[in-house]
Amino acid sequence: MQVVFTKGPGTSYDIAVHRGTGAVLAPRNGPGGHPYLPHDLVHLLVEQVAGIELGVFGQLAAGDNGLFWPADPAERAKAARHRKSKGAKLSDRAKKDMGRSEELAGIAVPVWEVRRGFAKSLPAYVTRNEIPPVVEQIVGRLDDYADRWHALPVGESLTVPW
Repeated sequence: MQVVFTKGPGTSYDIAVHRGTGAVLAPRNGPGGHPYLPHDLVHLLVEQVAGIELGVFGQLAAGDNGLFWPADPAERAKAARHRKSKGAKLSDRAKKDMGRSEELAGIAVPVWEVRRGFAKSLPAYVTRNEIPPVVEQIVGRLDDYADRWHALPVGESLTVPW
């Protein structure tokens, strides 16, 4: 699976997912965030480094549509009916993995910001004694992508393999 982040003005971006399993997905707007680290890019890197199998991107790779809609109108209608009839129920494992992704992203970004000089201190909810060892690896991956993203002109893309 390939995830393509296309830079918009300010902190906006579009995200497209190209995968071999499941319906072809329409690109969508990302929720914005940091000028160096798009929100969804953070989660992609967190899930890769931490080996989170059923986070947002693991579910997409497995064929689930997640927060995306199929590009084909007939597939989109079918997906909407499925969501309505089944509800948006996640397995206990997926809920746990999604929670772990949020937790690690919520720790790794502030640690990265302090190290890069974008913040003076960690937020109160992040204590140095409670930083999981995997955060060091995640922060390294954030560094790998942050400057590349920041330097991209508006309209250009960064592709990240899953």
